Amino acid sequence: MIVASIGASAIIVFFIPSSPLAQPWPIIGGQLISATVGVACAINIPETATAAATAVGGSVFLMLVFRCLHPPAAATSLTPIMAGAPIMTLGYSFVIVPVAINVFTLLFLAVFINRWVMKLNYPSGLPEKKTINQRHSIVEPSHQIGFSEQDIVLALEKNDVFIDMTHSQLSQLLTQVEMNSFKRIKGTLSCADIMIKDVITVEFGTEVEDAWEIMRKHQLKAMPVIDSAKRVIGIITWNDFFKCIDLNAYDSFQKKFRYFIQRTADVTATKPEAVGLIMTTTVISLVETTHISDLIPLMSSKGIRQIPIINSEQRLIGMVYQANLIAALYNEQLAHKV
Repeated sequence: MIVASIGASAIIVFFIPSSPLAQPWPIIGGQLISATVGVACAINIPETATAAATAVGGSVFLMLVFRCLHPPAAATSLTPIMAGAPIMTLGYSFVIVPVAINVFTLLFLAVFINRWVMKLNYPSGLPEKKTINQRHSIVEPSHQIGFSEQDIVLALEKNDVFIDMTHSQLSQLLTQVEMNSFKRIKGTLSCADIMIKDVITVEFGTEVEDAWEIMRKHQLKAMPVIDSAKRVIGIITWNDFFKCIDLNAYDSFQKKFRYFIQRTADVTATKPEAVGLIMTTTVISLVETTHISDLIPLMSSKGIRQIPIINSEQRLIGMVYQANLIAALYNEQLAHKV
């Protein structure tokens, strides 16, 4: 009931679960194909050395054809040949018992331990859940600084090498290398060093009309919404005002907008009256000690224009805008040398 090569498969699955060799299809396809080839060679080729060579070569060839390369599976193809009569009497049922039972048991344990115990994304081909920020819907630029995952794919296609990680993982690794290099060059410049400390805020119960007047007076495009403990509970932008209005009726937009922001004199109202009812509750905030390199992907790729900065107690202490980041990245000494 035990297939020896499963021990080697277990090492790959549990110690390098992100490897392409450790994914479910290579394990299932590789082991079952190799077991089938091994039984066929053991039955039809009487000479042991020839049968062994044919089994290993044939199983590797078929694994390459079906894109399920799994090195330990080559050893599985040798088992029917080297074990002799005890396995030969099983015939092709050897593929089911014990190989298939061993394989699916290993996969069950691999998924359970890697995903629910070790908290790893196994199998690595599963899509990751991404939080969609409705406030920032931008189109990725066709020309940008740095490299993309597609650049990595093209580079690997031109080089006859095997990388034991997915393209996405390699891209994340190289991005982290770039970030570490940036931190080394820029030093310990943090969000606290470039943030605006005097931040204008509103609370959940602030009336919509008052919030609009504050934003118009101070020429703001966004304001944090805080609670009584100065913790960020949301953010309000121009879009939050406009999303509650039918923008298709252009001829009466001003009238509709004025009606929306003005407070209702009656006890009951048919429209939102407080900021907390129209604000965006999904807010990305960073701790004051965060290095400015962490701002770059948020503001360049995700299109976030302002990020609240909080302290260790999660209280709002400042805001970083795109202009603050650009000023921090600008090196005046280099500009003079050019």
